[in-house]
Amino acid sequence: MSAILRLVRFLATDGRTYYGDAILPKGVTDIAQAKQAHIVVGDIFGQHQVTDQVADIRFLLSPLAPSDVGTVRCLGLNYALHAKESNMPEPKFPILFYKPATSLGSPSDPIPVHPMAQEGEGLDYECELVIVIGKRCSDVSEADALKHVLGFCVGNDVSHRDWQIKRGGGQWSLGKGFDGWAPYGPGIVTTNVIPDPQKLRIWTKVNGKTVQDGETNDMIFGVVQTISFLSRGTTLMPGDLIFTGTPSGVGMGRKPQVWLKNKDVVEVGLEQVGTCTNKVEFSQPKAKI
Repeated sequence: MSAILRLVRFLATDGRTYYGDAILPKGVTDIAQAKQAHIVVGDIFGQHQVTDQVADIRFLLSPLAPSDVGTVRCLGLNYALHAKESNMPEPKFPILFYKPATSLGSPSDPIPVHPMAQEGEGLDYECELVIVIGKRCSDVSEADALKHVLGFCVGNDVSHRDWQIKRGGGQWSLGKGFDGWAPYGPGIVTTNVIPDPQKLRIWTKVNGKTVQDGETNDMIFGVVQTISFLSRGTTLMPGDLIFTGTPSGVGMGRKPQVWLKNKDVVEVGLEQVGTCTNKVEFSQPKAKI
């Protein structure tokens, strides 16, 4: 079985959708810039082969097909500096919430803002390292945790603070689970390329201006701790995604606070992985006939 380095799912110029191993130009690490990929055949979570067949990429899709996605778990308040800017103590245990699979989007999809999410204030961005589970695991040790990881993506945990905090009764998923509010990608970089996920720069740009610029070593609960903890009594399955929290610099933590607006362009990026660039699009209420 050939080792995948940078797994992508893409629409090719021949009109077909493939899994592939991205081919990057020399000196380039952003998968979003890939123009070609070696086609991967077989089960990406099991027996597969990276073939010699090369396909031209028309555009990148979300890294996992919807049928391959499992549970989408997310951590809150998982960076020390983010906890500080939020005026909240560092948690003693990971703060867990969930997003529905319908919140997932591709690295270039628009971020749709439903009229419900246009009420009040608080449309916010959160760049996050995303863990993709590759092998079933339960009660796994921290020492063995990375053996069960397919790879890493970058994602945007789009949030509406009013619905998350003021209106949601403290259940964060309500303000974070709208359709299309978790674009991720641009591909899945395996542990063959990233053996240590706690040494990566992570950032967000809004309309080209850097608003978050952090390091994954600021995580309160690192990748192996997170996987080990979440697998205690709960089996993690291939295709499960774990959004691991965001660094400081979110709109809510700024003085004055800064919220996303219609037509804003949001870029989230992770070193050795690449960028997702998504445009905020306010939708209009549906006409009642």
